[in-house]
Amino acid sequence: MTSLNAITDATRAAVADNPAAAAVVFKASARPEGTVGSEITLGKYRVYVDEPPSLGGQHTAPNPVEFHLASLLSCQVVTYRFWAERLGIQVDSLSATAEGDLDVRGFFGLDDNVRPGFQQIRVTVTVTGPDTDERYRELQDAVDAHCPVLDLTTGATPVHTQLIKG
Repeated sequence: MTSLNAITDATRAAVADNPAAAAVVFKASARPEGTVGSEITLGKYRVYVDEPPSLGGQHTAPNPVEFHLASLLSCQVVTYRFWAERLGIQVDSLSATAEGDLDVRGFFGLDDNVRPGFQQIRVTVTVTGPDTDERYRELQDAVDAHCPVLDLTTGATPVHTQLIKG
């Protein structure tokens, strides 16, 4: 198994003389599935998204905001693992949970003063290991500063939408 520090070192070397080599483009595409669901293609993978019956779906798959929480948690886990190795902090076990508060009045346009996305997300990470509480706070600070999906969740990302009528 490749060490996570080795991956970081290889990336550092690859982009040292050419910072443009650090730019990566990820792509996804979607098609309708069922009443309110979607089939999402992510490279060679397909995932399905649906809504609960209260939002018009059949609840055959997680809904979009549940996938957002899953993305956030999976990114937290991998970022904790990278930064624990980088900082030399031992992690014996790691788990994370998230819950988000959503007011559907924003989505349905019932109140334009209500944000359609999460009003708040709470993430709880549980870690065990022999290091001091201070070292694990250092790890949390590093993760909070470097987790891409946490950044997507807390920062403003320019999104340009385009409608093409075929």
